[in-house]
Amino acid sequence: MSTSICVVGAGAIGSLFAAHLATLDDVTVWAFDVSAPHVDAITRDGLTITGKANVHAAVNARTEASEIPPCDFGIVAVKSEYTRAAMEAAAAIFADAAVASVQNGVGNEEIIAEFVPRVIRGTTLAAGAMTAPGTVRFDATGDTWLGPFEPKPATTEEIELLARLIDRSGMPTHAMADARGAQWTKLVFTAAGNALGAVTGLSVGQLGDDRYLRPLVDGLIAEGEAVAGALGITLDTDPRAMIDDAVENAYWHRASMLQDVAAHRHTEIDVLNGGIVAAGRSLGIPTPLHETMVAMVKGVEKSWGSEGNHD
Repeated sequence: MSTSICVVGAGAIGSLFAAHLATLDDVTVWAFDVSAPHVDAITRDGLTITGKANVHAAVNARTEASEIPPCDFGIVAVKSEYTRAAMEAAAAIFADAAVASVQNGVGNEEIIAEFVPRVIRGTTLAAGAMTAPGTVRFDATGDTWLGPFEPKPATTEEIELLARLIDRSGMPTHAMADARGAQWTKLVFTAAGNALGAVTGLSVGQLGDDRYLRPLVDGLIAEGEAVAGALGITLDTDPRAMIDDAVENAYWHRASMLQDVAAHRHTEIDVLNGGIVAAGRSLGIPTPLHETMVAMVKGVEKSWGSEGNHD
């Protein structure tokens, strides 16, 4: 029996999941994305992954969610500011589905839970970039972790099945009883480098081995660790080691926030560094470095004036 999965948001990350899963004989993959050129290219030529993997797969892509049948699972990969709009459009697809977020930051699962019956807390270290409609470059082949979103959880069997399918498709994935540690590990790691990359224009490797900037990266990590600890969350991995790994294996990767700034697109600063700041304030934990990064990225966005957009 085929398992149907709809990927909501076929940008770089969503396309990585969609293309890999579409190589499985027992999975039917749909993709919902508002970019007509991207969807048209996928429909015409298939979805192509280059870089760390060479994958070409046929994917059922649509710009209208109403054209997609009900699915067993959802994978939400839109930028956080579009989560609500995407779920409003796609809710009917997931009337009896388990839906996972693999988005950056915190707060996405809470929104998804307003629209679907069962939610999976997810995080991924896979990274890439769109290079042309229908084509994504796979820059970093990090693992993915899935677990229950405690207020409205998917079943253990659903979490294990989705993890098993993604893993079989070539993207290492782990089912967990508690995925909060993995989620906050990714948050602390990402918030330590994304904003700095956005304001300096430097790749993750350049940030990680610069003698002036690396201490700032480590300081941002320390603040994030303090907030996570106050929440009772134990990080799965030392984010400093993850920075070292990025220097070694993904030196020239331009983080997603830098890609957004280069294109004058609104960034995810509010759910990354801003998410750490908000949690810290609620707990009385100071986060001055993260507050500074929020202010600087907001300043960059403001500098665009009428040229900036939120697309």
